[in-house]
Parts: sequence; C-alpha cells; structure tokens
Amino acid sequence: MSNTIVFDNVSKFYGDVLGVNRVNLSIPPGITSLVGPNGSGKTTLMNLMTGLIRPSRGQIRILDMTPDQPEQLFRTVGYCSQFDSFPKGLTGYQFIYSYLLLFGYDPPLANELAWQAIDRVGLREAAHRKCGSYSKGMRQRIRLAQSLAHNPRVLILDEPLNGLDPLVRAETIALFRSFAKQGCHVLLSSHVLHEVDIISDQVILLSGGYVVAEGNIQGVRSEIEDHPMQILIRCDRPSVLASRLFGEDNVVEVRIHDDRRGLLVKTSNPNRFYLLMNRIALDGISIESVAPIDDDVNSVYGYLIGTEEAVR
Repeated sequence: MSNTIVFDNVSKFYGDVLGVNRVNLSIPPGITSLVGPNGSGKTTLMNLMTGLIRPSRGQIRILDMTPDQPEQLFRTVGYCSQFDSFPKGLTGYQFIYSYLLLFGYDPPLANELAWQAIDRVGLREAAHRKCGSYSKGMRQRIRLAQSLAHNPRVLILDEPLNGLDPLVRAETIALFRSFAKQGCHVLLSSHVLHEVDIISDQVILLSGGYVVAEGNIQGVRSEIEDHPMQILIRCDRPSVLASRLFGEDNVVEVRIHDDRRGLLVKTSNPNRFYLLMNRIALDGISIESVAPIDDDVNSVYGYLIGTEEAVR
C-alpha cells in the first residue's frame, strides 16, 4: 500500500492563466508546508489533491487513490479551505454532526465523532452557539474540527493558523504534530513563516505556478551556492574580531552590529567559517554566540526567486 502523495508532471491552466505547471512531487507522511505569495499555486495544488479541480495534464495519486474517486478519497482526506463560510443558523456542533451524517455515519457514531473533534480544538463550551456568533479564531477552529472529525489519514489545510491567538496556535501546532506522529500527512499553507520553520518536516516553495525547491529547509539552504550565508556573532571585542575576519577568502562582508556588541558576517563557505571561529575562540576572543540569521523559509525563498521581500 502506497503511503505517499504523488504529482506526476501535473499542470493546471484556467484558460490562458497558469495555475501550476509541470509539478513533480512525492510527498511522504509528516508535516509539509506549502510556501509562496498569493498567486504562487498553493491553493491550486490543494484543490487538485482534493479533486475540487482536475489537472489539465498529468496524474495525481493520494496514497492508493486518485482524486476522481471522491467517495473513497473523502474517507481518507480532510480539507480545511481558506473560505470562511457556514450554513446559516447552524451551531458549531450541528456544523460537524451534519457533515458526518453526509459521510454516511450513523447518528450515534456521528455524535461521538463530532464531540471528539470539538474537544480536540477546545470548543466544547461554545459548541451549541451559532457559528455566526463565533470570533474569527473560533470559526477557524470549528472548520479545522470538521476537517479532522472523520479521522483522515491526510489533512489538507489552507492557512490553518490564520486568526488564531498565540495559545490556540501553539495547541493547534501540537495537534498537527500528533497527527504526523501517527504516520499521517499534514499539508498546510501558511504565511507565519517562523512557525513553518519550526513545525515542518519539509517545505515546498512555489513561485508563479512552479515548484522552485522542496525538502528540509536546511537542506535546501545548503544547496544555494550563489548566495552567502549571513551569521550574527556576539562577542566582547567586535572590532578585533572584524580585523581577524577581513583577510579570510570565504568572508564576503563584515560589519559591526548597530548595538556594537557583535558582528554581522556574510560567508560563502559556512563550514570553513565555523572552523575558523573555533580557532579564533581558542585565541582568547570571548565569543558568546554564533548563529545564522537567514537560515529560514523567508530568506531561502527570497534567494530562490531573486527578491529579499519573499513572502509576507
């Protein structure tokens, strides 16, 4: 039995408008983040995976199924779209319970699964209130509860962290991790890039409908040879350290930090640079910390598409 999501040379065009083009992916279980600005193709990929749209060419397999097998697919896939809309007048509980009845669950089991999902997102006390009275964060959580109520093996989540306060966001990330530990797929898009760095097992970077990079973010970063890595060094004598670094051929730029307590260094060879710092530390300069400051999704994306703005 396959346990991957596969895109085989998939393209989608909306008339003359490109959605995605020549996408080849093999996505393993775990947390995978789709990263890119509006219009990069994230939502198109998600809609293709759920069968809401069909590819113009190429094939998609979700585990052992294709998106044109909707009855099987939606037993396996949970989808939380970015659209914030609800049937008029339904409470949070009714929203999920009726969804499970449509899946064919008998009423007692649908009731049990509905309450399990509501508890997982922490909305039991608000379950009998109408969805229309919910805050933005509560609406986001009840939609997430609906997507996971039938215990899918694949969760596809379009901007699932949008509108959540910090505490609920942390709880939601923990929920995603628990799904991933069970061997499930969690695919999400997000503009909260520091959290993408923290929670993702892999990232897929998109630009203009094309996949520009994929994999572990540190692995992607290490493959970018044309752009020096930026490193922040905290030390007791930044001027002395700067003079030591200027003569090294792998050091592209050195400048003293604005607070005068360290250096910002650009190096074309991080491995050699870190070895150099070990030697310098032994020579008597007190170094508090050495840390990359651009080893993240946003910076990597900026390098790959040729802009420092990247995703906001």
